Amino acid sequence: MSEKDGRQELLHIGVVAERTDLSLRTLRHYDEIGLVTPSERSEGGFRLYSEQDVDRILLIRRMKPLDFTLEQMRELLDVTEAVARPDAPESAHRRLREFEETAIERRRGLEKKVAMADEFLARLGDLSAQATRDRTGGAAD
Repeated sequence: MSEKDGRQELLHIGVVAERTDLSLRTLRHYDEIGLVTPSERSEGGFRLYSEQDVDRILLIRRMKPLDFTLEQMRELLDVTEAVARPDAPESAHRRLREFEETAIERRRGLEKKVAMADEFLARLGDLSAQATRDRTGGAAD
């Protein structure tokens, strides 16, 4: 984003919702529970987000399909901030690797589910084609 008068341009919640493909309600919830707090508020009280805030929200969104809990999301955000510092403790790096291993395992689980869904869809297609042939006396569509 561009900067105006030396300050980073901040984004209203609606723009952030569009960019992150999350609902306003979800973003408000994240704020209410302290998961991602907007950098500022406008004079009218509207939430204003920085690019760093958006990056945090996108990290959370990427964790959702892998069934990480809100507490795990909070912990990962803390860990990513810790490892970004030059004096990051080894424990933070170790914890980040643990998150990565967990994410890999969960992704494998999703791949298996998708494979099963593909098999199911193929079977439904076969059944549908067979029913069509039976209904039309063996003539294919």
